[in-house]
This record gives sequence, C-alpha cells and structure tokens, in this order.
Amino acid sequence: MLSKLFTRHRRERVAAELYVKLVEQARSPAFYTACGVPDTLDGRFEALALHAFLVLHRLKREAPPAPDFAQALFDHMVSDMDLSLREIGVTDFSIGKKVKAMGRGFYGRVVAYDHGLAAADPQELDAALRRNLYGTVEPEPGQVRAVAVYLRREVAGLAAQPVAAFLAGEVLFGPAPEMVEAA
Repeated sequence: MLSKLFTRHRRERVAAELYVKLVEQARSPAFYTACGVPDTLDGRFEALALHAFLVLHRLKREAPPAPDFAQALFDHMVSDMDLSLREIGVTDFSIGKKVKAMGRGFYGRVVAYDHGLAAADPQELDAALRRNLYGTVEPEPGQVRAVAVYLRREVAGLAAQPVAAFLAGEVLFGPAPEMVEAA
C-alpha cells in the first residue's frame, strides 16, 4: 500500500514538472507575435491545450505506465485550470462548470488535432487550428500554416524521444513557429 502511494505521489510530482515545461513552451512569445494567437485567457488556454495534446498524443500509444502518467498530467492540467480560474476571480459556484467545459473543450481539440494530423488533406489540420487555436480571431496568411508545420514537426520530434524521458518529466520541444518555414 505504501509503495503504491509513493509511486502515485512520484508520478504526480513528475507530471507537475512536465506540465511546467508545457506551459513554458506554450507561452513562447512567437505564438502570440509571429503566429497571431490571441494573448488572452482563451488564447493561452489554446496554446497550452496544443502542447498538452502533443505530449498526450505521444504517450497514448505506449505501454504502462505511460497511460497512468498521461492521466496524471491531464489531472494536473485540470487542477491548474481550476486554480487559475480562482485566481482571476471566478466564483466557487461556477468553477466546476467552467473546468468541466474546458475539459470537454480540450477533448474536442484532441479529436480535431488527431483527425487533422491523420487526414490526407493538410487543410484538415489547418481548419482544426483555425477553429480552436484561432477561434476568436482571424489569423494573417501564413500563420495557421506555420503552426501546422510546427505541430507536425513536434509530433515527429516527440515520437523520437524515449518514453522514459517523459516519465522522468523531460520533454524537448523544437523552436517556436517563428523559426519554422511555412511551406
């Protein structure tokens, strides 16, 4: 029993460490300047959701303990959303509804990005990014394409990283999209 508790506690701590790295990458200024993601609460959620998707996309096909770690990472993200909403003054009464809506929204993005990556037509991924990452603004020409190139590059880059690195709280992202050529 004690070893299970220790293992769960360690998994949660390492997931929290990895989550910090996702947040750092999602807050790269290039997303908000060169790529035109709105620098708002919604835009920051979208950039974070994109990076959480990348890591969870990598982990979902792996053998145990990766699924438990992926769940711990998702749980930490939800806890952080709850805390963030409280810090900006959302009332206790509506926190649960808002976090639940954000969770559903995140799962919708996972489906949309998975579908977009798997589609033969690259416009599918572009459309998913327009609806989600840019849902509240109209991006300039090339911005969606640059993020799509970044997303595909990161999927490949994360696939090359050993799962043990993720389970140790390590992830290496490439440069933010302003350094990526939009093809």
